[in-house]
Amino acid sequence: MTIRPIVIHPDPRLKKVADAVPDLSDALRQLADDMLETMYDAPGVGLAAPQVGVLQRLIVADPVKDPEQTPQPIVMFNPEILLSSDETSVYEEGCLSIPEQYAEVTRPAEVRVRWIDLHGNEQERDFGGFWATVLQHEIDHLNGKLFIDYLSPMRRQMMTRKSQKIKRERARD
Repeated sequence: MTIRPIVIHPDPRLKKVADAVPDLSDALRQLADDMLETMYDAPGVGLAAPQVGVLQRLIVADPVKDPEQTPQPIVMFNPEILLSSDETSVYEEGCLSIPEQYAEVTRPAEVRVRWIDLHGNEQERDFGGFWATVLQHEIDHLNGKLFIDYLSPMRRQMMTRKSQKIKRERARD
C-alpha cells in the first residue's frame, strides 16, 4: 500500500464531478487500499478519490475514531444517496483537503446509500448519525462540492485564504 499525497483546496480537481467507475479492476482495488492507508495516516475518517487527484467515483470511510474499537473501513464505488431524512443533525466537519479548519454543517440525519463493494456486488444500506455525515461529506466530493460550500460566502472566503496559505507553506517544505 502507498500513502498518496492529498490535494489541498483550492485546486480545480476538487470542484469537478468525478466519473463513474465502469468496471472494477485490480488498479482500482489498489487505489482503494492506498486511499484507506492515506486516510488512516492523515488521520481522517473519510477520503474521496478526487482528494488524491483521481476523478473517479470512489470513497473510503471509517468513522470509528476510538483506538480501542475495531476499525470498520468501508469502500464504496459509485456511491449514491437514494433517500435522505427530513430530520437533520449538526456536526463539526473538517476535511483533509482543507487542513486545520472546521465548521458546523447541517445535513440529513439519516441516508440510504447504494454502492458497489470491492467484490463488485451492489450494496444498499441505511446510515445514521456520524456515519451519515461522513458519507454525505465524501459523496459531496465526488460531485465537486466541499463542506465550506455550506457556509456563508464570507466564512468560505476566509477558510479558502487560510487554506491557500497552508498550501504555500507546505510547498516550501
